[in-house]
Amino acid sequence: MLRVFRYLTADWQAASDAYRPLLVAPVTLASDVLSLINREASHARAGRPAHLIAKMNGLLDGPTIEALYNASQAGVEIDLIVRGMCTLRPGIPGLSDHIRVRSIIGRFLEHSRIFWFANNGADEVFCGSADWMPRNLYERCEVIFPVVDPAAKHRLRSEILESYLRDDAKARLMQPDGTYVRAPKIDNGLAAQDWLMELARGPANDLEHTPTTVDEAEIILTKEQSAL
Repeated sequence: MLRVFRYLTADWQAASDAYRPLLVAPVTLASDVLSLINREASHARAGRPAHLIAKMNGLLDGPTIEALYNASQAGVEIDLIVRGMCTLRPGIPGLSDHIRVRSIIGRFLEHSRIFWFANNGADEVFCGSADWMPRNLYERCEVIFPVVDPAAKHRLRSEILESYLRDDAKARLMQPDGTYVRAPKIDNGLAAQDWLMELARGPANDLEHTPTTVDEAEIILTKEQSAL
C-alpha cells in the first residue's frame, strides 16, 4: 500500500509485480481481471466446475466483456450484479448462455465491488474501488485487494453475494435484448438490503454464528424469505 501512495505522488515508479498482492490500475488491474476470468475458462475447458460472481456499479469495458463471453462459451457459470450501466448482453445462444445479469436498487446506494472466483475449489475473493469500466481500469489509480481472512471470505460469499443473488423484491433481471424485468417473486420476496440489516441487528452478526458454506447461507435465507 505504501508503494501505491508513492505512485500517487509520482514519487516512485516500479515494475508491476512490486504492488502484489494488490491489483492496481492503471498498472496491472485490467490484465489481472482478464487473467482471473480466463483461469475460470481454463477450468471449464478441462471439465472442472467453474463459476464467478462479480458485483459492481458498471460494466462497460470491451476486453473484459469479450473475456466473459469467451468464458461463458467455455462453460463458466457467470453471475453479474451490476447496479447501473452494463453493455454485456446475457442469455444469447452460443455467446452468453451461461451469463446472468441482475440490477438491484434499494433503500441504500449500492456501491460495493466484490469479485468471487471458484478457482476449482480454492476460491478467491477480491474487493476494492474499481468497476469493470475503461475509466476505472485505464484512466485512474484504483486498487483491488484479495480477501484472505477465511471468515471474511465466507461472509462475502455466503451472506452478501448470496443474498443479492436471491433477492426477488428489488432485483431486475437483464434480458438478451438489454431490457430488464422484475425477478420472479417467491412467497413475499426477499430484499437483500433488508435481510442484511436484520442480520446485522441479530446474533448472526457474531462471526461464530456466521454460515460457513453457501448451503448453510441458503438455509438461513430460505427461512428468512418464508418468514417475510
